[in-house]
Amino acid sequence: MAALQTLLLLGLLLTARGQRAARRRQPPPPQSALDKVVAQEGLSLDELAGNWFLVGMASRCSYLAEHSHQLEATMVTMTILDGESLAISTFRKLDRVCWEIKQHYLPAQAPGRFLLKDHRKNSKVDMVVGEADPTSFIILYYEEGQKISVKLYGRSSVVGDAVMDKFEQRARAVGLSEDVTYYFPTYGFCESADEFHVLNETKL
Repeated sequence: MAALQTLLLLGLLLTARGQRAARRRQPPPPQSALDKVVAQEGLSLDELAGNWFLVGMASRCSYLAEHSHQLEATMVTMTILDGESLAISTFRKLDRVCWEIKQHYLPAQAPGRFLLKDHRKNSKVDMVVGEADPTSFIILYYEEGQKISVKLYGRSSVVGDAVMDKFEQRARAVGLSEDVTYYFPTYGFCESADEFHVLNETKL
């Protein structure tokens, strides 16, 4: 009986050691590209309020690649809610009709980081304000399901070469080359949409 108890105890000890060793061998979860992005420091959210024009976007989105010849001028209006979250309305044309898409980005764990819950796809989108001059441009990073994209917005539809260089450098730093970088029209913007062409994702 004593021998049996000893064998059982030895078996339990070996199992526990094996489990600990397995835990030690498990690699840490991979760090997302967005975790490595440094958010703009010292930025007041109120400075981001107002209209922004989408200048460029770097992304491996297959839809974007297939329809890059049909890109539409896109404008967003940012509103600061409660001093900590962003209400963003995106205005763009679809089949020559102006649409408005409303989204609400909640504050994340650190300044300059936000979270959008996409109820339609039961997923989330992380956003980081990477670099900004509130009077001129803003570079935003987005990540959904390990897929990252970078967008450049300007206070006007045309920005200077230095800003374009910043954007392209930022995109390359997260593995997005010029081959997957697209630029948007500088004219033909929508500034509003009628009540029948509003997609309010904040209520989904």
